[in-house]
Amino acid sequence: MLVPGNHHMVELLGQRDELLRLVESAFPVAIHVRGNEITVSGAEADAERVSRLFEEMVLLLERGHSLDVEGVGRTIDMMKRDERPSEVFTTEVLRGRKSVRPKTGGQKRYVDAIAANTVTFGIGPAGTGKSYLAVAAAVQALQAKTVNRIILTRPAVEAGERLGFLPGDILAKVDPYLRPLYDALHDMLDAEAVGRLMERGTIEVAPLAFMRGRTLNDSFIILDEAQNTTAEQMKMFLTRLGFGSRMVITGDVTQIDIAEGRNRSGLLGVRHVLEDIPGVAFVDLGSADVVRHRIVQDIVDAYERARP
Repeated sequence: MLVPGNHHMVELLGQRDELLRLVESAFPVAIHVRGNEITVSGAEADAERVSRLFEEMVLLLERGHSLDVEGVGRTIDMMKRDERPSEVFTTEVLRGRKSVRPKTGGQKRYVDAIAANTVTFGIGPAGTGKSYLAVAAAVQALQAKTVNRIILTRPAVEAGERLGFLPGDILAKVDPYLRPLYDALHDMLDAEAVGRLMERGTIEVAPLAFMRGRTLNDSFIILDEAQNTTAEQMKMFLTRLGFGSRMVITGDVTQIDIAEGRNRSGLLGVRHVLEDIPGVAFVDLGSADVVRHRIVQDIVDAYERARP
């Protein structure tokens, strides 16, 4: 293939050809570079895949994306799963103080499902961006004025003895449980804006118990750590949905902390109950969607193999 522009060729190969070597180490092919021409030789299927990989990388460069070792590593992983990196990396969930985009094919399916459905379940291990992308979608909906407020909630699992020892009122006591949602908000909006929106009630952060008896209209509602809800709590939460609202429910079924564990979790049984309802989507994320340190993928896979 011919690469347009010398500047694209330099970015494509990387400093001291480090990106070229990364591609070579990932596929059983030989790659030859001469001027602006890249030739790939090897088994037909492998050579074709690597050629498409370079085409995808050029597309990313033409659309203003930079290439680095981490990004090219993810691009290689996607190509091996027959996904289109140029479609994944150019999908924008939130634009503004911080641009938020999916980094894996699974994450793109997740944000697409949130955009297309009224209720979306994001189920997967830690580090797959379940909560972060949901908060980004909520902030985008608020900025676009498709909703009037954001409601973030999660169960306070240790709502008994340990919680009682914490200082302050109930909101202060559950604050540690809600901290990951606060962190995502502050990553996308400046601290003063978050403070003003919370004072006005435009952003509400509350324990799950505070949802009982309410009808939530024109809201983007996120239930985090849903594996620690009971079936009764899950039903209570889902039936709070009002007109003009969307819900995202996130959880990791391998990290259930409530009493009786898997027999009590409201997240485990909900798919069987709701999967045939139009407007309800379930998206499963896996170790390939982990966007933390790459060793986290190996840790997730190791624990999955060790499960009885």
